[in-house]
Amino acid sequence: MKVLRLWQSRSRTRTCLWDGAIHADKMKALQIIGILVTIMLYVVYRTTVFQHHHAKMEERLHPFDTVEEFHETSINVDFLPRGILHSSSDMELKPLWMTRDAKSKENVQNVQSHQNLLAIPAGIKQMQNVDAIVKKFLSENFTVILFHYDGKVNEWHDLQWSDKAIHVLAYNQTKWWFAKRFLHPDVVHIYDYIFLWDEDLGVESFHPGRYLKIMKSEGLEISQPALDPSLSEVHHKITIRKKNRKVHRRIFDSRGSVKCSDASDGPPCTGWVEGMAPVFSRSAWRCAWHLIQNDLVHGWGLDMKFGYCAQGDRTKKVGVIDSEFIIHQGIQSLGGSHTKKASNSFPSDTIQRRRGAPLNMRSEIRRQSSSELEIFQQRWDQAVREDKQWVYPFQHHTKKRKRQ
Repeated sequence: MKVLRLWQSRSRTRTCLWDGAIHADKMKALQIIGILVTIMLYVVYRTTVFQHHHAKMEERLHPFDTVEEFHETSINVDFLPRGILHSSSDMELKPLWMTRDAKSKENVQNVQSHQNLLAIPAGIKQMQNVDAIVKKFLSENFTVILFHYDGKVNEWHDLQWSDKAIHVLAYNQTKWWFAKRFLHPDVVHIYDYIFLWDEDLGVESFHPGRYLKIMKSEGLEISQPALDPSLSEVHHKITIRKKNRKVHRRIFDSRGSVKCSDASDGPPCTGWVEGMAPVFSRSAWRCAWHLIQNDLVHGWGLDMKFGYCAQGDRTKKVGVIDSEFIIHQGIQSLGGSHTKKASNSFPSDTIQRRRGAPLNMRSEIRRQSSSELEIFQQRWDQAVREDKQWVYPFQHHTKKRKRQ
């Protein structure tokens, strides 16, 4: 019995020692795990802080890039000293070499550099119109860029001012296609105002210098010249010139499906210009460029949203200037006879299919434009629904307003 008790006592002692050893091992393991977790949390914290700091730095260098673009940009520029970075450009033409006299002349010109930009599509059939427009703008020291959509560039070289303009060629592309690709805000940031005009405009009663003085004095961020109603193709009443007025910002109309009254605060009654001849301030263009959809080239629906880029109350900062007015000729240019497939046996706006009836290009373009308008509105509605941080910016102007 003594032997049995002694054996049981020793067994209990061994068990206690074994349990104690196991407990000590567990405590050590927990301590090690705790240390590892602490280290991991510290690493994650430091990484997050670094990424946040790096994103802020990139945002200062490239304020108009998207979040996804930050990472790509940082890969390319991180190894460059910050003082060498030039994140913007311009449209100013530079000589290949300069003499000493030319350098001193350039220094004077730099002080009086071009501060405004005219960008305009240029088809050869509208050369007379474009020539008249460009001459007026060059006389006011504008930079001019022509978007050639019909393949005709050399034919413009005979014009006296041709070598002073920038010529960009892309077959059968629209004004908005060109603008999205060649007028990035970082490229045109030196210009105070950007005129993005159509080519079918008469400017006999228009002076760009006087126009800009009015736009500045009236505090307009987005504007257009009024249309002469007796000679113009008019699509919207708000664009019609009001005689004896310098500027108007709204219309009053009790007829039609849309009633325009003093209570109206959005398109087409107020805060709106048409897409044929818009003029943007630098700040407004930074916003409007992002509004242009890369794949929707006809731009239908954009003008209804330009007011969101007015940098404030669109009923005050968007307007139509009456004292400097133009003529809208309403000439349809895209899809014309310059297309190589055009046949002499059909009108200039049709092409012969291999099978079936001729294809009316103007009808197809209009159908495509209408489709793009619907897509654009759907994207806008979806963006409004999904962006929980977005707030309707004009809500404070009225208690009850439907989103445009």
